[in-house]
Formats: sequence, C-alpha cells, structure tokens
Amino acid sequence: MPSYRTIIHRPFLSPELQTQLARFGRLQSRSGYWLLEHASPLVLETLRRELGCDVNTLPLDFAPEKTRLVVTDLDSTLVAIETIDELAAVLGLRDQVSAITARAMAGELDFVAALKERVALLEGLPQEVLERVFTEKMKPAIQPGAQATLAWLKQRGIATAVVSGGFTFFTERLQKTLPIDSSLACQLEVRDGRLTGKLIGQIVDKYAKAEFLKDLARRLRISLEQTVAVGDGANDVLMLELAGLGVAYRAHAIARERASVLIDYGDWHDLRYLLAP
Repeated sequence: MPSYRTIIHRPFLSPELQTQLARFGRLQSRSGYWLLEHASPLVLETLRRELGCDVNTLPLDFAPEKTRLVVTDLDSTLVAIETIDELAAVLGLRDQVSAITARAMAGELDFVAALKERVALLEGLPQEVLERVFTEKMKPAIQPGAQATLAWLKQRGIATAVVSGGFTFFTERLQKTLPIDSSLACQLEVRDGRLTGKLIGQIVDKYAKAEFLKDLARRLRISLEQTVAVGDGANDVLMLELAGLGVAYRAHAIARERASVLIDYGDWHDLRYLLAP
C-alpha cells in the first residue's frame, strides 16, 4: 500500500488533537511542524478548517531530500506587492492597473495582452521612480521567512531562481539582496530617462516560465521531479504542474487547483517543512 506523508504546519498540537490524528497513522513531532504518515488519503480541507493551519499531503512520487531546484514567482509570492501596480500608483493609475492585474492573475484575461496594456499606461514614467519603488516598496515587502528560507536552501546545495512576468530592473536587484542564483523577467524600454510604454524582447508568460524551469533542470542535470515551483496566479500554472512539487502561495483559485500543496495560513518558513519531512 502507498505510504502518504502529510505535513501539519503548526508547532503545537494538544494531546486531544494528537490522539485524534494518530488514528490516521503514525504522528511525529518535528521542528516547527508535525509529520503524519498514513495509508489512505485524507480530506485536507476539513483538517485545515479544524486545525486552523496549512495541512498538505506530499505527492507520492516527490522525494523532498532529492530536491535540487526551487523556482519562485515574484509578485505576490516572493514579495507581497504587485510591482506594476506600485509603478502605476505614481501616475495616479493604481486602481485602473490593479484591476487589470487581478483579472490577469485570476486567469480572466490573456496575460500578454493585459501586460502590454498595463505597460502602455506607464509611458513617460521617469526611470528613477523604479529605483524608488524597489527601495521603498519592494524591499520592505519581501515575504516573511523568504530571505532565511532561500539561505537555508542554498546551505543545502539547492539552486534558487525567480521568474516573473514583471521586470528585470527588479529581479536583478533582488538577486543582489537575496540568495537567488538566476532570474528571468521582462525588460522595460527606456528612452531619455523615461519609460516608453513598451517592452523589449521576450514576454515571460506561463509558457516561458515553464521553459525556464525545464531549462534550469537541464543545466543542473536533474529531473523535473527534483524541482519545486512556487506561485500564485494563472501565469504560474504550467510550472506548478511541471515541478515535482507545485506550491500555491496564498494563491488565486486557478493556481490552487493546479498545485500539489497550498500555503494559505503560513509564510515562506513553511516551505522548509515541505522539503524536510
């Protein structure tokens, strides 16, 4: 029979809860979480509601100890903002742009068309605003536990990457701030110190994200089963499905449906529990 491994993302369980959960299988206390090994699938949504925490069963073919690559989305995943919305806010266009962003991330709009529409609204924005948004908005919005967890991954020889339908200006600076090995994003066109409202080169849509994951796996000479992808929206669904473990981080429904596991209650610290059961 298959042996399922379910992570209960909370450090403390009352004796009563321990007794209740032990009926399903072997319950073990770990550092910051509990591991339940069991023979039959569990109804996870019920347990999440009852326990008030994330509860995730790992895929049967995923071996956490063999993980060699973690690829994460940027906006609303690695950082708690949507960068393009913050840029638009400077022009007084936050509401207009954020409405398009929300619909695109929910899968209601074509991502490429929606991105071009939003970038066009940024025409004329001074380039120095990007630096201000990075310093004042993005750096303070790095998700709780992200920096420590990325360092934890690096210590274990696990490569890290950020892939974004956002912009290279920000991903390149994050690589200097966080322990991130590689990145892929879109490039904003700048002329005479101002945004033109256009992009240069490749647009990083869901297909580009999936190819980036596969390319990194090839370069590292590992299988896709040894990879983890983290994301929150429609642009992430293909890489979530491709990876050995697809993590939906406080995600839209379209990403939640396609991911292996969900992080709703916790933060980036919880990624460690999924990789060290």
